[in-house]
This record gives sequence, structure tokens and C-alpha cells, in this order.
Amino acid sequence: MTKVLKNIYMALIILFLYAPILIMIVLSFNAGRSRAKWGGFTFNRYITLFSNEDIMSALSNTLLIAVLSSLIATLIGTVAALAMSKMRSIFRTTLMGITNIPMLNAEIVTGISLMLLFVTLGVRLGFGTMLIAHITFNIPYVILSVMPRIRQLNSSTYEAALDLGAPPLKAFMKVVMPDLAPGIFSGLLMAFTMSIDDFIITYFTQGAGIHTLSTKIYASVRKGIQPEMYSLSTLIFVVVLLLLLSINLIDVISNKKADKKRKD
Repeated sequence: MTKVLKNIYMALIILFLYAPILIMIVLSFNAGRSRAKWGGFTFNRYITLFSNEDIMSALSNTLLIAVLSSLIATLIGTVAALAMSKMRSIFRTTLMGITNIPMLNAEIVTGISLMLLFVTLGVRLGFGTMLIAHITFNIPYVILSVMPRIRQLNSSTYEAALDLGAPPLKAFMKVVMPDLAPGIFSGLLMAFTMSIDDFIITYFTQGAGIHTLSTKIYASVRKGIQPEMYSLSTLIFVVVLLLLLSINLIDVISNKKADKKRKD
């Protein structure tokens, strides 16, 4: 009886979380404009979505910012994690605590703080400020993904490569980097996902006439929900879901390989 109640409880939680998303996905294929009446199955909402220049412009801005910010944040975060791993324990712990603050801090506080910083410095809000903001809040996620891989490294293999005559850079790329690659890639995917999904920080650091998908959806909803927004939201959900599944799959595979190496 207890097991049955637990299953019912879990089913209700899943239904509560995902029923609204399922309804949105169904409505994205509704031929009628009414949300209360099914007008037939159609792909026209997706066709008109991709023919909308404003939405396509927002999509290109979103992808460009996500790609650039995730790549730059991954580079900075990886170097920062390597540097922190060589510090004394007290300094490393302090820096890790400082690094985790942006993830624990409310996004609206981060967004307003960055906006005030740009205004104070006289920087004009636009594409550049959004890119800097996305890089800023993505770096902690990269560090959080790379640090566990660094802790699992065997320093003796790197030292052995140096003893065998390999230059430091070559030894790092051939010995250390393959072990760090899963963590770096996980951080890259996480940064990319967070960048696409962000709204609050983007809203406070965007310039006039520049939109990402999140701010475009918000502006459109205030004027009245267009049926194409259901299709756009569905695509965003599917992309983010696939990326998150990829991150979890990479972590599972890397952990299995690490366990196998330890057993061998």
C-alpha cells in the first residue's frame, strides 16, 4: 500500500510539472486560433514561425550570444579551475565560495548590478553588454564542472611525461587534457544551456531594439500571445531538454570510465 501511494504521489508531481508543457506542445500543432477548441492538426505554426523576421533575428542573437559566451566562459573557467587547484586549501576554499555566490544569488540582483555597472562606466547597453553578462554568470558553472575532474587527476602521469622529455605544454595536452575533456565539455554544454534559457539578466543588460528569444517572447506575450509562440517555446524546450540529457549522459559515461580505471 505504501509503495502504491508513493507511485501515485510521484505521478502527481510529474503531472503537475509537465502537464502545462504538454498542453503547450499540443497547442503548437493546433490549426485553430482558439486555445479552448481544437481546430485540427497542422505544421503551419512552425512554418510561419521560421518566416517571421523578428523571431529569426532574435533566434540568431540568442544562438550567437550562447555560442560565444559558452566558449569564452569555458576557456576562462577552465584556466581558473586549474589555477585554483594549485592554491593552498584555505585560498582555494575561499575562492570556490566566492565563485558559487553568483549561482546562489538571485538573478534579478545580478541583472540589476550588471546594468548599474555598465551605466556607471558609461557603456552603452547592447549586444556587447549582453555577451559580457552571459560570460559572467556562465563562468561559475564551468568551474563547478571542471573542478571534480581536476581532483581525480593523477599528477604522477604528468610528471612522468615531463621526465620522459615531453615539453610542459605537450605533456599537458596529451596527458592532462584527455582526462579534463569530459568536465570541460559538460561545462560548455551547461553554459550554452544557461545562456539560451536566461531571461532576467538578459532583460536588464539588453539594448534598445536588440532581442533574444526570451525577451522577444516576453514582449510578444504582453501584446497578446501569438500561436507561433507556442511553437517557439516548444522548440526551446526540446533543445534545452536534449542538451541537459547530453550533459547527464556525458557525466555517467565519464564516471564509469573513471571507475573502470581505478579498478584496473
